[in-house]
Amino acid sequence: MDIQRPASVARQKKVRQIALIVAGIVVVGLVSVVLARLKPAAPTVERATVWVDTVKRGTIPRQVRGLGTLVPVDEARRWIAAATQGRIERIVLRPGATVTPDTVVLELDDPTARQSLADAEQQLLAAQADLASLDARLQTERLNQRSVAATVEADFHQARLEKEVNEDLSKDGLVSQLVLRQSTVRADSLATRNRLEQERVQVAEDNIRAQLKAQQARIGQLTSLVALRQDNVDRLRVRAGMNGVLEQVPVEVGQQVAPGTNLARVADPTRLKAELRIAETQARDLTIGQMAEVDTRNGKIPGKVIRIDPSAQNGTVTVDVSLEGELPRGARPDLSVDGTVELDRLENVLYVGRPAFGQEQSTVGLFTCTEDGREAVRAQVQLGRASVNTIEVLSGLKESDSVVLSDMSAWDQFDRIRLTPTCR
Repeated sequence: MDIQRPASVARQKKVRQIALIVAGIVVVGLVSVVLARLKPAAPTVERATVWVDTVKRGTIPRQVRGLGTLVPVDEARRWIAAATQGRIERIVLRPGATVTPDTVVLELDDPTARQSLADAEQQLLAAQADLASLDARLQTERLNQRSVAATVEADFHQARLEKEVNEDLSKDGLVSQLVLRQSTVRADSLATRNRLEQERVQVAEDNIRAQLKAQQARIGQLTSLVALRQDNVDRLRVRAGMNGVLEQVPVEVGQQVAPGTNLARVADPTRLKAELRIAETQARDLTIGQMAEVDTRNGKIPGKVIRIDPSAQNGTVTVDVSLEGELPRGARPDLSVDGTVELDRLENVLYVGRPAFGQEQSTVGLFTCTEDGREAVRAQVQLGRASVNTIEVLSGLKESDSVVLSDMSAWDQFDRIRLTPTCR
């Protein structure tokens, strides 16, 4: 048998259900609001996988760094060129050999040069023979001319003596005026002829000297030609020309070479400089005379900037650094080195290690460790002038702050991270 419920009981039950539904909706809304306001959980990063540095205040050297090589100074490296054409007959030494100025590196063969030398020597011998023959002939002519002059001079002295005798006899009336005049005319004539013969002897002497001098000049010319041809033949034996080490021999036996062809290169390994390649973005403050340091991986050498290339190639500027210290063992031409150039010094500045992506005069986001050391919070940091390993901090950090300098691009969507076991 069914029992009919009162209407009030049904109404109370319905009200209670509505209240429960409203309460549920309110609770869900409150939970949603609370959850929406909660910050996302900070990701955890192992402390050993990141680089943390402390902000400091003090003096830092502002430096730029570049890779490079050791090369001989300009006057300590030399190409040996062929002085004449020829064929490579023999390569005496190979690269790596120690040489002196007279060391023969390779030998050439050139029949034309040898024939030219023989021809020049024959011409010289012929010219010398012609000089001897000319000298003998001119000496004969000189003697003949002197003989004629001596005869005329003797006749002149005799005629003058007769004139003087006739003058004395004429005073006593022993000689007629005709005889006196004849002796006087003859003496005067022979005086003129004697003077002319003496002048002729002098002209002959001058002519002899001129002819001998011309022939001697011809011999001198041929002597120089022989010396030149001999030098060309001697240069077929190619010598190093300086103390050092043989670097290259870019020719082979049997190869025909023309004058001026580079046959070998010699360098003095004790006179080196460093050629550094500095990024063009860092080269604007470089000047001649700045101090530098070159690391050969077997020792460091102090140096000084002596040349800056006016143009950039492949994004770098070539800088020459003279080496002012003793070279470490193993230093040799073309050795790869690492060099730093000190631009200036920054006094009493706030600085930190250079971040992975922190460029000078820029603003970057860096994670700064909290006081308890468990988390790191992102902060906007303004950077100033940079060095090789450090960079100036203009704002955003204070002294003694611990900063994460590693590449944190994987956590760009987070403003804080948790470091384990601790940040510091």
